Amino acid sequence: MAKKASVLLAHGSSDPNWLAPFQTLLERIRGDLHDSERVELAYMELAEPTMEHAITELVAEGYQQVDILPLFFAAGRHLRKDVPNMLEALQQQLTDQGYDAELTLHSPIGLEPEMANAISKVVVRKLSDH
Repeated sequence: MAKKASVLLAHGSSDPNWLAPFQTLLERIRGDLHDSERVELAYMELAEPTMEHAITELVAEGYQQVDILPLFFAAGRHLRKDVPNMLEALQQQLTDQGYDAELTLHSPIGLEPEMANAISKVVVRKLSDH
């Protein structure tokens, strides 16, 4: 069975205040997973580690399947064009280096029904507080 890992993909920012909640989220997710499940955080741009770096490191460690889970609200231009193009180039680079890895881009978490439910509850609560 192929070794599988996941990369949580955020947009990225040079502002540490913007980055901090993503690190907290990663730690919370890791706490909820079995120790054998590998998950890393990466950024599309403006922050480290980059998506390409995180995936390359995982593949070099022997992971043959890497799921990319975008922490985006919706699938805009970045997820429709930029990220797939980046992954296609990375896939070719890994293949050229002799790695046999499968990279899978998933839909953004913002499109999941649980996210809509959570956001709705927060908005209703905030509006009710007035």
